[in-house]
Amino acid sequence: MALYEQLKLVYDQGLHSNVATLANMILTLSDSNSEVLTYSTKYQTFVFYGDALLNLKEFRKAETMFKKALQFRKSLAKTKGKAQPFPQGEVSSEVDVKYKAHLCLVNMKQYSQAASILDSIPAKQRNPCINMALAKINHLQNGNERVAITCYKEVLRECPFAMDAAQGLLSMGVKAAEVAALMISGSLNAANIDWLSLWVKGHSHIQAKELSLAISSFKQIDMKTHLRDSTDVLVYLGEVYYYSGDFQNALVVLERVHCLDPLLVKGMDIYAALLGKEKKLKELESLASRLISINDKVPEPYIAMGYFCLAIKKGTKAVNFAQKACNLAPYYIESLLLKATVLFELKKTQDALSYFGEAYKISQYRYEAHKGLVDCYLAMHRTREAIAIASTACKQLGQTARGLTLYASVLMKDPLSADKAKPLLEKALKQDPTYLNAVYLLAAVYEQERLYEKGIELLKKHMEQQTSCRLHQMLGDFLARTNEHEKALHHFSIALNMDPTNHKAVEGSQRVEQQNPESSESYEVDDIADSENEGDLEESEVEAVWSDVEYS
Repeated sequence: MALYEQLKLVYDQGLHSNVATLANMILTLSDSNSEVLTYSTKYQTFVFYGDALLNLKEFRKAETMFKKALQFRKSLAKTKGKAQPFPQGEVSSEVDVKYKAHLCLVNMKQYSQAASILDSIPAKQRNPCINMALAKINHLQNGNERVAITCYKEVLRECPFAMDAAQGLLSMGVKAAEVAALMISGSLNAANIDWLSLWVKGHSHIQAKELSLAISSFKQIDMKTHLRDSTDVLVYLGEVYYYSGDFQNALVVLERVHCLDPLLVKGMDIYAALLGKEKKLKELESLASRLISINDKVPEPYIAMGYFCLAIKKGTKAVNFAQKACNLAPYYIESLLLKATVLFELKKTQDALSYFGEAYKISQYRYEAHKGLVDCYLAMHRTREAIAIASTACKQLGQTARGLTLYASVLMKDPLSADKAKPLLEKALKQDPTYLNAVYLLAAVYEQERLYEKGIELLKKHMEQQTSCRLHQMLGDFLARTNEHEKALHHFSIALNMDPTNHKAVEGSQRVEQQNPESSESYEVDDIADSENEGDLEESEVEAVWSDVEYS
């Protein structure tokens, strides 16, 4: 017993490597001398040994020790005439040991076995921790939503404010009213939970792809409740802005989050993506370095590093960081989208298609997954499949400006369907009059149909609301077409002031100066439709970031 007491002392002090060494020795001694350990202390020594190995991240060996502990306990239970060898409260319960064994299996990505060992625990013996673990495995890994919903509900019945359990239910389509009913307790001060119904509604709206309503809910929490400046709420608000394509507001919100809590990792991968879009490379590099130093065991830091490497034309490193993120979280949507994007830009189209497909299966509400599939099929000259995916995007994402514009951009590549693009673009601009991608594409349609006056009217109208280099460059081309040379030069000049590297504005200006406007080229749909914001739409800037990326 003296040796066991020493082992317990070392274990209680958290000296894991010492526990592993001493436990191994004691178990070896007990094999040759049965008096070294009693039944209960031998069982507990197996548990101490496994726990130490689990903390040392030796998952396979730890799982073996937990299995030996369970087998030893089971063999003794079957032995007739033995006194009860496990005094209650003095040794780890069978439930605790099974939970720890499940942790080992999860870390080894053996999810089916992990679920199986938790399933072997009788329902009446499952605590919220066991039910939460079962819910997550069945929800995120095994795809058994019925079991996951049951387990999440059990968690909320005992712990009404288990927020991840509530969010898990909402993500699987459980009604907001039902989730709220499980969470509300009469003993709580109503003034302190005035935000709860909005929080539940916000996540419910995300699941229903009602992004504008989700934004409204989270904004109300921030502006009208005592949860102002809650980084958790703001991260969701920033992410929903991002999902909806409102990158400017998403950047503002997530920048605010980063200032409020510089040590926060959650949501910073999307912040990194936005910094990359805005070409804010110094801020992106600083963010990525900071995230790695905070926590290198989660995917967000590696995603941030991936976007930084992508922006500085380090394609191989970007792929490696994306793969590291995927290894840490195989089903994490941002990891999959980053790797798919990098592979596509590196012309690894078939591989990119596979990753975009995985992202699509996990999050069908993400526009990036739909667009990635469309881009891959177009690159493979499979226009019919691209049209089918874009059509599905409109149905699954709702009749949003982005979805309609994506569909129109694909239809324009098919001569038999091109005439259907214009009404879709007009509908997109009714949905969102500020969506520039739709403006650019509709102007391209007018150019192809030689409706120059309508093109000029469209571009001038949108110039009253916002300005961009491409708007001025396109207006210059239209004016040149109608022989308004001085006005054309004026707009080309503005475009070049905004971006001196815009080669189309340079070429247009040179043509006008040579008084040969008829030689101007038609717009290419690829130049207009394949990007998400103004920064992306500048072809020269795209070349600066992507054209030299190599895969080796």
